[in-house]
Amino acid sequence: MARVVLDPTAETAPATRERTPRPAALTGLTVGLLDISKHRGDVFLDRVAEHLTAAGHTVARFRKPTFTKPAPIDLRHEIATKCDVVIEALAD
Repeated sequence: MARVVLDPTAETAPATRERTPRPAALTGLTVGLLDISKHRGDVFLDRVAEHLTAAGHTVARFRKPTFTKPAPIDLRHEIATKCDVVIEALAD
């Protein structure tokens, strides 16, 4: 079954992107947790971090300056170079 992922930007034709394969396990990988700065997103990510660290995984935390704009290029680069997988969360 093909999945369609829509790009929320104002493009008239959505870009086609291949999904990155998920790892079979998180053992030995660094998990990045990205808070997009929406209210209470940090609360959710705090719990995720607790569970991941209790299971022995390495966690790196990141936060966007604002949820209204894409993450700055330097933040995206830092996440890409430090993390093997990323969980992005928002909440209201």
